[in-house]
Amino acid sequence: MDIYATELMGARTYDVTGHYVGRVREFFIEPAEAPNRVSHYLLSRGHFQPLVAKHHQVASVAVGKIELNVGERALELYQPNDSWLAVQKDLLDQQIIDTSGRKVVRVNDVDLTPLRTNGNVELRLAEPDPMRRVKLRITHEKLEDLHPPDLAEIMEHLSAAERQGIIASLDEETAAAVLAELDERLTTQIVEKLDPEKAADILEEMAPDAAADLLGDLSKETSEELLHEMPGQEADEVRELLEFDPATAGGMMNTDFAFVGEASTREEVLEWMRGQELNFDQLDTIVLLDAEAQFSGTVGVARLLLAAGDQRMTDLKMQPLLSLPANADDKEVFELFDKYNLRMLTVIDKENRPIGAITVDDVVSHLLK
Repeated sequence: MDIYATELMGARTYDVTGHYVGRVREFFIEPAEAPNRVSHYLLSRGHFQPLVAKHHQVASVAVGKIELNVGERALELYQPNDSWLAVQKDLLDQQIIDTSGRKVVRVNDVDLTPLRTNGNVELRLAEPDPMRRVKLRITHEKLEDLHPPDLAEIMEHLSAAERQGIIASLDEETAAAVLAELDERLTTQIVEKLDPEKAADILEEMAPDAAADLLGDLSKETSEELLHEMPGQEADEVRELLEFDPATAGGMMNTDFAFVGEASTREEVLEWMRGQELNFDQLDTIVLLDAEAQFSGTVGVARLLLAAGDQRMTDLKMQPLLSLPANADDKEVFELFDKYNLRMLTVIDKENRPIGAITVDDVVSHLLK
């Protein structure tokens, strides 16, 4: 019959002669020897120095009571050992990451299974590898396997130090995706404490508008330091976005968008797309340019895929033709998205040239701020 760890804490312990020797104050696992076996029992004796009973010295275990197969003189005085895992201190009531359930849970108790062997009783933890689950002692590969929104949700329940450790351990692309999902306040706290070079590498992996939003929340000094660490082209794109009021179309747009000539055929566009580093998970609209490189319309990717190979992009344009200048306020953006059920809206300059695109994700993020 299994015993809960909390039922064993405080258990009265008696030696082989029936002499009372102390109460269980803690018990330990020695992972190097056996990863799920209770190896030592710490016995408290009031004002006297605690004793330690080893796993092979235990004759029987019951709720509230332990009997030993040796006398008190065979027990050793307790000496701390860093190689031991303390079940109550290190495992009970600790936050752990459950990578299968994609959540943070708290260990409130542990099942201990009695196993009789060679005349004594050993207790085994039902969790086969506690070292792997305690706090954040899981592999970085496990974390990177989680979807960024799931990992971001997990991190919101952790301490600042634990969040910092996770982001520092992830590759830059994964870290960027996770930060994009986190609350702005938490993201700012994390980036401010990162090594500037690491933070700049993460910013490079972000969409320019997301990077600009993040830098806009940092102090001017920190923002400039990170921009200085970034490659010139990426830094210039972000600087341009930082010049726009966040509550305008220019402040909401992303300068990283797909555009092609309106005279191109469907097959030519697909061939071009295959050679580009595009985020296909978010790409659902392509911007069209006329012969003067001015904005002339948009084509949905679904419409593109269903068209004939020789069909011109100009024949696939969506109606009506919609765009906004960079200084348009966010209310105008919201009204167009709502009225026409848009997935993307093009932002143009004074010469009617496309300079960015606002996606429905950008709108949602803006509304949630």
